[in-house]
This record gives sequence, structure tokens and C-alpha cells, in this order.
Amino acid sequence: MNIAIITGASAGIGRHFALQLEGRPDIDEIWLLARRKERLEELASELTQARGRVFSVDLCDPEALVAFFNTLEQERPNISWLINNAGFGKIGRFDQIPLHSNLQMIDLNIRALTEITQRALPFCSKGTRIVQVASSAGFLPITNFAVYAASKSYVVNFSNALARELKPRGITVTAVCPGPVQTEFFDVAASEGGTKSGPEGLMADPEKVVALAIKDAERARLNSAYGLSIKAFILLTRLLPRRLATWATERTYG
Repeated sequence: MNIAIITGASAGIGRHFALQLEGRPDIDEIWLLARRKERLEELASELTQARGRVFSVDLCDPEALVAFFNTLEQERPNISWLINNAGFGKIGRFDQIPLHSNLQMIDLNIRALTEITQRALPFCSKGTRIVQVASSAGFLPITNFAVYAASKSYVVNFSNALARELKPRGITVTAVCPGPVQTEFFDVAASEGGTKSGPEGLMADPEKVVALAIKDAERARLNSAYGLSIKAFILLTRLLPRRLATWATERTYG
């Protein structure tokens, strides 16, 4: 049995991955992971060409993850696509964001993604596509978004290095690095004192971000960045001095 695994599948980018991957000949089932069971069941009912299988789990809960990994070990499917999408950010000064929120960002954005990737690899084979949803924020330090940007920097660098390691096995790894996307992200990001929403006129359509990500994964590209402005931004981060970059981001998210 060939499957796709999608974390953070209950909304936004994760949901669009499920809708766009179904119907592919290399996918029999799509395993949907997130906390919100009702939303996952609703999404599963919309899938008409592949069976949607719901796993209502908190990826920061080790016991819940053990149950999922046990299912993987028992059924031993072939993973055609692994989409590590789950993650969140908080806007605000580092010392003003609650400690539990900062630690949870690290736990979900880094630890859970790393563990799921490593535990999934024994069930991946030649042709498997691994997609790690990072962010354009992963290319520079962002003032008032410090932990989130740092966590996404990990995702970008981890993904790029892993792509090289897995190339001999015929497994590709693509880091998806969008800018602001029209999802629930900024509702969560500003929920503990942050005042910023997504920048007007620059919010990308998640459907288009996912469509490009799938194409880029099929082309074995290291990174997928939607839109000319975000591609230019990523290029600029390689040229800007760090002091100037952090000053500019402070004016954006200050």
C-alpha cells in the first residue's frame, strides 16, 4: 500500500496538500494528522480518489505519537509522500512571549518534524518525496519573531542536508519556503500580544503555494519559494549584512 502522510492537515497548507495529492497513482491512502478531529474527518470525506485516514494527535504529545508510530510499524506501508507541515509561530519580543509558547514552537517546528522524518525513513523507497514546510523567515534572523525564524532556519538547513544524504536512495527532500500565506497562521501568531497581521498585498494563496511545492518536489528541487517577491527576498538575505537585516525586520514586526 502506498500512502501520503500529512501533518497539520486540518487547515491551510496541509489541507491543500491533501486535496491536491489525492488521485495520484502512487497514493492509495492519505494519512491526515492534526489535533482537530472534526476537521480531519470533514477533509477525509472530501477525498474521493484516495482513502483519507484520520489520526487525531497532538504532535507535541510523545504518547500520542507512539500510537501513530506503532500503526506505521504494524502496517508497514510504502510512503510515497511525507509532508511535514505542522508548525506555528508567535509574534512579539522573546522575553514577553510565554515560555511554554517558545518551547512549544521548538518542540513542534523542530523536534516533531525531525522525529517523524527519521521514523518514516525505513518506509520510504526510491521515488519517495519528502516535503518539509519551512518559511522564507528561515533565511535570516527576524526581530520579534526570533524563535519562529530560528526554528524555520533549522528546517531549511536540515532539509537541504538530508536531500544530499538521501540522493543515493532516490529519495528527494524539498523545503517549502513561502512568505505570508492566507491561512490561520497570523491569527495564532498574534494571539499572545502580537499586533501584526499579514502584510497587505503580499499574502499568497495557499492553493498556489502547494501546487508549486508539489511541482518542485517532483523536480527534486531543494527549495520551493512561491512568487517573485519572495524569491527576490531570499536572494537579498544572502547579501544583506545581519545588522541591517535585523533592523529591517524590527520595523516590520516591531
